[in-house]
Amino acid sequence: MKFYYLATTPNSEGKFEVHERDCELIPTAYDRDYLGPFNSGHEAIRKGQKLNENAVICPRCVSDKPIPVVIRSRKSN
Repeated sequence: MKFYYLATTPNSEGKFEVHERDCELIPTAYDRDYLGPFNSGHEAIRKGQKLNENAVICPRCVSDKPIPVVIRSRKSN
């Protein structure tokens, strides 16, 4: 799980970005609100949009690529 924050000041397009805690572009502690721990940026943006309808995912710290899941089956003896 990663920890996500919502910027309280808009970007140049008037949108409020959701950032991971380790993002290089994360605003200072005074300019962001804690959203919580989430498994993906998609989960975090849903909560962010409930708080601010102009919330968007930061393109630098959150990937839209799906994460592959590998499931192995056990061989029965």
